[in-house]
Amino acid sequence: MWAKRLNWPGGFDMALKSTIYKATVQMADIDHSYYADHALTLARHPSETDERMMVRLVALALNAHRLQSACGGDGTLAFGAGLSDPDEPDVWLRDFTGDIKCWIEVGQPEEKPILKACNKAEAVVVYAFSHAAEVWWKGLEHKLARAKNLTVWRVPSEAAQQLTGMAERSMQLQATIQEGVLTLSNAHHSLTIECQSWR
Repeated sequence: MWAKRLNWPGGFDMALKSTIYKATVQMADIDHSYYADHALTLARHPSETDERMMVRLVALALNAHRLQSACGGDGTLAFGAGLSDPDEPDVWLRDFTGDIKCWIEVGQPEEKPILKACNKAEAVVVYAFSHAAEVWWKGLEHKLARAKNLTVWRVPSEAAQQLTGMAERSMQLQATIQEGVLTLSNAHHSLTIECQSWR
């Protein structure tokens, strides 16, 4: 678990630790005939927003079918250290040998980390969601042209912001994917997310 020590006057140290969230997601990916329940643990870095944390969860849901298609059901799909460790992705899928089948990042990663990930993993997927995402992608698109195993998606900013209303320490969620559109719902909210393919 990530922790940073802050030195306060008087010699008092205070460690900032990640906040743990639990999510049970009932997956129904109709597009890929993938149906499963996932019990997930999310460690939210002190500098991470609810919005970013929930986009991580969306990214995992959209790629859960790879457990079946890329690993034949014999793999591990989990959240990486993310902001706590720059050498780990936000989400990754590894097969039973430990090989990285899919490396997933959310936000606006820089060129070098993306290319590094492309050398480590069979597939790399980025989900951009902020208002400045278009500017970020315009600056990187040509630099990443040689990364043949890279896919980039744009999560609508409004939908990403609305996800924060579902962020709870203990979440019971249903995720349905049909014709590329994700519907995420709980007992009180339902949100439809249609990502735009940038690459």
